[in-house]
Amino acid sequence: MTFKTTQLRDAITFALAVGSTALAGAAVAQEANAPATKEATTLDRIEVTGSRIRQVDLETAQPVLSITRADIEKQGFQSVADILQNISATGAPTISRAQPLLAGENVGGQFISMRNLGATRTLILVNGKRLGISTSGLQDISLIPTSAVERIEVLKDGASSIYGSDAIAGVVNIITRTNFEGASANAYFGQYSQGDGATTRADFVLGFTGDRGSLTAAVEYRKEDEVFARDREFGAYPQGPMHPDRGWTTVSQWGVLNLPTAAGGNRVLNSGGDWRLLSNYHAQNADTGGTAANTAGSTADKSNTNLQTHLRTPLESRSLFVNGVFDITDKVRFRSDMLYSSRDAERQVAGYPFQSGSAGPVPGGFKMSKDSYYNPVGTLWGPANGQTAQDINFWRRTWEVPRVDKSTSTTWRFSAGLDGSFDIGERSFDWDVGYLFNNNKVTQENYGNLNIERTKQAVGPSFLNANGVVQCGSAANPIPLTQCTPWNPYIPYGRVGDGGLTGNKALQDFLFQRLNSSGETKTNVYSANLSGSLFALPGGDFGFAVGYEHRKEEGRFIPDAQAVTGNSTTLAGGPTSGSYSVDEFFVELAIPVLADLPGAKELSFSVASRYSDYSTFGDTVNNKFGFKWKPIDSLLFRGTYADGFRAPTINDLYGGGSQTFASFTDPCDTVFGAAKGNPTIQAACGARGVPNPATFRQLQQGFVPSTTASPQTPVAFFSGSNANLIPETSKSKTLGVVWSPEFVEGLNVSLDWWKVKIEDTIVGDSPTQMLDDCYVRNDASRCTAFTRDPVLGYVNSLTFTSINAGYREAEGYDLELNYRLPTSIGNFNLNWQTTYTVGDEIKTDTNPNGKPIQLVGYSVNQSNLGTFRVRSNASLSWEKGPLSATWGARYYSSQKEACLSAALFPSECDNPTHRAPDTGGSVRALNKLGSNTFHDLEFRVATPWNATVAIGANNVFDHLGPTLYSAPSSSTAYSGQFDIGRFVYMKYQQRF
Repeated sequence: MTFKTTQLRDAITFALAVGSTALAGAAVAQEANAPATKEATTLDRIEVTGSRIRQVDLETAQPVLSITRADIEKQGFQSVADILQNISATGAPTISRAQPLLAGENVGGQFISMRNLGATRTLILVNGKRLGISTSGLQDISLIPTSAVERIEVLKDGASSIYGSDAIAGVVNIITRTNFEGASANAYFGQYSQGDGATTRADFVLGFTGDRGSLTAAVEYRKEDEVFARDREFGAYPQGPMHPDRGWTTVSQWGVLNLPTAAGGNRVLNSGGDWRLLSNYHAQNADTGGTAANTAGSTADKSNTNLQTHLRTPLESRSLFVNGVFDITDKVRFRSDMLYSSRDAERQVAGYPFQSGSAGPVPGGFKMSKDSYYNPVGTLWGPANGQTAQDINFWRRTWEVPRVDKSTSTTWRFSAGLDGSFDIGERSFDWDVGYLFNNNKVTQENYGNLNIERTKQAVGPSFLNANGVVQCGSAANPIPLTQCTPWNPYIPYGRVGDGGLTGNKALQDFLFQRLNSSGETKTNVYSANLSGSLFALPGGDFGFAVGYEHRKEEGRFIPDAQAVTGNSTTLAGGPTSGSYSVDEFFVELAIPVLADLPGAKELSFSVASRYSDYSTFGDTVNNKFGFKWKPIDSLLFRGTYADGFRAPTINDLYGGGSQTFASFTDPCDTVFGAAKGNPTIQAACGARGVPNPATFRQLQQGFVPSTTASPQTPVAFFSGSNANLIPETSKSKTLGVVWSPEFVEGLNVSLDWWKVKIEDTIVGDSPTQMLDDCYVRNDASRCTAFTRDPVLGYVNSLTFTSINAGYREAEGYDLELNYRLPTSIGNFNLNWQTTYTVGDEIKTDTNPNGKPIQLVGYSVNQSNLGTFRVRSNASLSWEKGPLSATWGARYYSSQKEACLSAALFPSECDNPTHRAPDTGGSVRALNKLGSNTFHDLEFRVATPWNATVAIGANNVFDHLGPTLYSAPSSSTAYSGQFDIGRFVYMKYQQRF
């Protein structure tokens, strides 16, 4: 059966509207449910995330959030990543599907950043064992099929003493289904109200159990379609719908002839064959010319790159998970699981903004040959203006061929082990030994970047041959047409013929080559653990756990040779390859001091320590202390103090580096830099390579003087690795209370204070900092990693590496409330999670006088993502007989960001004279943007044939967040964490 997706969307939207109106009436009309049957309890000891000691009590000294299978099935978010992203304690990952401009081996993956402290500082486990990592240390949770998940436990505390590196901000433990009996098939389809971004998911789970063991298998297919920025009002323009003419890039799909001002200024060719001054030629009125000035608020001769760029990148995945358990004896059990996952992802951005003067690995690029048949100087434009033939620079955005990256990731993960128990006297001990292997391969194909050498040939010497065809070379030395295709970069997009790109497949095939990169990482882990109790204390048994783990990480990522050599307009990068190993020993103690006494129903302490010996930097010891105190049965106080660390990754230590168009402020700039009005710094700049230091201006994209502080460099810099890095270290503290009042049955409330400070953070050295150290602080050692153009003085090459510098500190509170209320009209269940962040600041440089950046309550930028002061999620479920429904609300508090322009747009700047502490008291105009709440709704019905049918909508009221010019975690003027429209869906589950 086929159907139109827009009809499905409309039908579900109508059903939701009717259903939400009738919900209350239907609930009252139903007869009261029979009393709910309580699930059978078990006194088997289990291992809770954050501890290796098996125990009966699920309340631990550290805060742990549990997301059950039932929770997953009652919401419209269908990937593990989306489910976890809606936890109030998570922040924006540095790489997401809302950022198609990002590149590298991790593109297409999905990552989790607890406390907004970075995805590499959040450890992901599967059944208590590490998920594989990329060379950058990122763990891709898109590989985990949702159908295989039994529950997810989220430890909102540091745990390096238990799990080792990376467990600084928290730990996510994805626990898979086991002992499943029967079969279950699920189908899911949804799309946005605009008719795009369709998501299709289908899975099948099959399980067998017997007296000696079980086997569970889950297979899943998921496909999520793209959404283009042009198809959303907030994404259609670079600076949002209020300023549709701003933010267009100066390199357009209309070729520009670069001429010295004395020679008549830059010119653009219209379709009538006339050359217009660039400053007077309007792209929207190409045939007749125009008078619109080429200013910041004009679209003249510019490109709106959002027209060709993804807002939400597509992906397609296939996965298989198998879990097996077999009891060899009554005391020995074999466990094994296997994961296969294949993911295809894609990203598209606008055609490349080619500038011949900065193309290629050699500073200064190249020019169009004066002997090119298509060079207009001296032939078309020149004679009427007294110009003779000459080599000339040009600009051209290759609008005909958008840049597309396709990434395929294939993962094999296998774990096997034995576990069991034995008795010594009256005491029982648990043991396990295991092996884990994870292999991830990634291949990437890029199309849409220019081959620079071929581009140089295409605009090199050419002539009109005897057949009337333009051919490379000269009549005396022709180059065969099979080896070179001439290009006329001045022919605008859409105009066919005359050597232009439009419709010219031979030229496109010649200029654009497919680039292929590949990577592979391997993780091997051997482990052994022993736990039990040694003797009795007044509060219970003295418990312990000890263990050993050997882990080896290997990784490589090899870019295409064209990228390595810099012979492509894609950012150049060298190959990454390396490995390291670590041997670790840990011990954990559970010390129950008092129990069942007045004022001390329970008083216990926990201690853990882990020794890690790395083959790279050496060894480290990390400790953790915790306590639990129950003065009465219904009240628990808890707290922890923990060391943490994050070891440098393979990419940090052995990365080949890559080109990057960094944003920086040149201190020698006399408008925005420290040299403004400072003769001493101007003299220092003049002594170290800056011509005319009293009037020097930093150049930005387009090789024009900068119009703002910290503009983007017009030439690519190079960011590399550093083999001398040391680990990041952290201190984490929590203090909380859990209250389950006896006079309100079914209510459970917890409140936890937390604080994390990370020292020696691994960050990219800052070009701004390097230049400031050289010219402002007169540190000669910092002047050797960059050069300047001898004529114009701009920084034409700069290499910076990762360094250990500064710190990151965050502090806040987590509130969680659960309330179960059975009534005559149905059973209600309320879950409310709130994270309130008191402070979040980051300092990334080595300057002791530098001010930290304040992140909480601010939308800052892509590199230092701001933190919401409050994130809050509420979920209210209702069940009555075969009917059930869930309403959810996701709240994001207000944020402030730098005004677009306090002078030009004062209505968008409510605090133009704000003096920020992180800028030393200088003025930074700010605008406050209001809070945002997104509502979700789902209705379900259980059928007589053992199936469940559901319809629902995420963001049911089609709410959109505000325009954010800082573009946090996004490639548009919008937040990557916000919904991009109403998403309606239907689900069907059949149990056998």
